[in-house]
Parts: sequence; C-alpha cells; structure tokens
Amino acid sequence: MTQPIHATAVARYGPAGWRAVLLRGPSGSGKSDMALRLIDAGWRLVADDYAHVWASGDGLHACAPERIAGRIEARGLGVLDAATRPAARVCLLVDCVQATPERLPEPAFEIVADVGLPRLVLDIRPASAIQTLALAIDRL
Repeated sequence: MTQPIHATAVARYGPAGWRAVLLRGPSGSGKSDMALRLIDAGWRLVADDYAHVWASGDGLHACAPERIAGRIEARGLGVLDAATRPAARVCLLVDCVQATPERLPEPAFEIVADVGLPRLVLDIRPASAIQTLALAIDRL
C-alpha cells in the first residue's frame, strides 16, 4: 500500500460498477463539502482528506487509511460517520477550485501511482457541480 495522498475519494455505482473520483485541493478548498453533497446524492465515501491509492491490473484503486475509514469532516460540526464504500477503482482526478474554470478546456491527464487518469478542473461552489461531476464520470 502507498503512503496516503491528500485527496478525498467518493464513488458511485453505475453500469460499469463502482467507480470513484479523487477530489484534490489544498486544505479548506471544499473537498469534504463536495463529498458531503455527493453522498447526499447517493454516492459513497471511500476516504476523506487522505486516501491510499495503488495500481492494479484494471487501473487505480483507493481506500481510506484505517484510522479515518468511514468518517468525514463537516466544517463547523466536526467528524461524522458517513455512508462508505471500503475501496473503489478510481476513474477521474478532480481539481477542486473556487473559481470559474475554462469553458472548453483541452482534455487533461495526470499520472497517479503509475496510472494515467483523466483530470477535470471543477468549480465546486455551484449546486450544478454534482451533476457536472456525474456527467463527467459517465463519459469515461
């Protein structure tokens, strides 16, 4: 298992099974807030704030470090239990920003643990960010 990376992982079940996204950004960027909204929309938490990632035959996978498994921070409220998925295959890397990204960016990719992942820059403030992320994962 790798050292944990600074990212929140959330997954949802679809036609291709359980697939996860890694939400990345500095502390206070809204990763956990976005994860809470996704959980409310039926997604499952894999890991909050830090995730172990590893390459396997079918791609990149993520799980939570044992000490934080099944828990998520809600700013101003504390650390709470959450609906979880113990591990999931990661299909998308999302850079969480609080600014308007490019309208029509060129496709971007990044290597994580020797696996190439599509990368999306997403303004997580609008309510539509949840649907935008769902549409992005469905296109993969």
